[in-house]
Amino acid sequence: MTSIPVTVRPMTAADHPVAERLWLMFRHDMADFQGGLPRPDGTYHSDRLRAALDGDDWTAYLFTSGDSPVGFAFVRALSGPERVLNSFFIVRGARRSGIGLTVVREVIARHPGRWRIAFQDANTAGVAFWRRVATELAGDAWTEERLPVPHRPDAPPDVWISFTPSPAAPPH
Repeated sequence: MTSIPVTVRPMTAADHPVAERLWLMFRHDMADFQGGLPRPDGTYHSDRLRAALDGDDWTAYLFTSGDSPVGFAFVRALSGPERVLNSFFIVRGARRSGIGLTVVREVIARHPGRWRIAFQDANTAGVAFWRRVATELAGDAWTEERLPVPHRPDAPPDVWISFTPSPAAPPH
């Protein structure tokens, strides 16, 4: 695995068009696991995107390598007892390069405390990635549970990992 240089920074209003394009790629990828077709205009629902960019108690991060956007993370519940990594995406050309682990460590380090992250059982790469993240950041002190997807009785349950990074977790 070769790591390419990556920067993590909060999104600004100027980043919104890039975020919208990355969101389309993310939703397209997630359709493999959650179903869902684009709307007639070719877009996907974007309520979480809007909340992450403009909502209270949310923050959005853009990942770049040089001038190229390579992904994003949306974090919600910043003032609550548990931070939630609501959406996380790395473009296909940057996957398996070490970027994912690098950026998730940095995002989590920016918001100390307990974390919850959801993924789908059918996303085998995601399952392995998020279990590795939890183990690297919290050792054996993490839990996993399956919960129904709100307002989607037809969807398989989400898998939720919960953990608090240990003080000995590797630095970002």
